[in-house]
Amino acid sequence: MQKVTPFLWFNDNAEEAVNFYVALFDDSRILNISRYGEGTPMPAGSVMTVDFELFGQHFIALNGGPHFSFTEAISFMIHCETQEEIDRYWNALTAGGTEIQCGWLKDKYGLAWQIVPKMFGELMAKGDQERNNRMMQALMGMVKLDIAALKKAYEEG
Repeated sequence: MQKVTPFLWFNDNAEEAVNFYVALFDDSRILNISRYGEGTPMPAGSVMTVDFELFGQHFIALNGGPHFSFTEAISFMIHCETQEEIDRYWNALTAGGTEIQCGWLKDKYGLAWQIVPKMFGELMAKGDQERNNRMMQALMGMVKLDIAALKKAYEEG
């Protein structure tokens, strides 16, 4: 079992959200669904928690009521190999959600995501500050990230 498990608080649609995520991401599955019993804060028999995996990473989703909501202060980053992969995740996660900036979005459940090309981190790690600055300037002007434009900014300026 992993030491740290993200625990996500939903109002009353945890199962719907988890079904959406599990259908979208490879190597993903629902592990367990627990239900509220009699005398609990939610209706007896309604979904309390959903244990699930995305890309093999364990998560728990809770139907906890309207007391808390997600903010962009916490987000999940998806490292993508290709522009097609970026486009696929971006289109699916922004449907009913909100585009933000610099590869960030909020999905229809209010959860924040970053859809980032793997090459971005690889190029940044090379440590060429001038090239990194050019690439960052290009990134700052984007909503959905564009691999070709990032590479061009890095290489050519």
